[in-house]
Amino acid sequence: MSELTNYKALPCKKCGRIVENIDDETTSVVCSRCVQFSVGFPSGSKGGYKPTGKPPGWHFMSEFVDKDGNVFHKGKEQPNLKGTLPPTKVKPKRKTKRRTKEQILIDRHADKKKALKKALQKQKDFLNHNIQGDTSV
Repeated sequence: MSELTNYKALPCKKCGRIVENIDDETTSVVCSRCVQFSVGFPSGSKGGYKPTGKPPGWHFMSEFVDKDGNVFHKGKEQPNLKGTLPPTKVKPKRKTKRRTKEQILIDRHADKKKALKKALQKQKDFLNHNIQGDTSV
């Protein structure tokens, strides 16, 4: 059913570099380097993030009005409502401070100390026959 094709190597017709894995019926070839030089190398900027001036997640809001008065319902612009509503006020996200390793250890020590104090009080209550806060003896 399927024919086995033999592969060969040919020199590039521009620079003479050997290009391998070419079909038997191929008569001439241009190597990848020569193609890159003739087409041009890809530019360094891939686009990336360009700020739009809108807050993150604005297109998920049920209603969002930008500074220009454009009204959006779930990300779809409503041109007939332009300028009818005041701009949406966005609260900045509160950033949480990362604790240092030293602060984590200090907090862990304080928790252990608190648990030990509670266990000690429980033992004292048991010895004094004061079980579950019962003050009668």
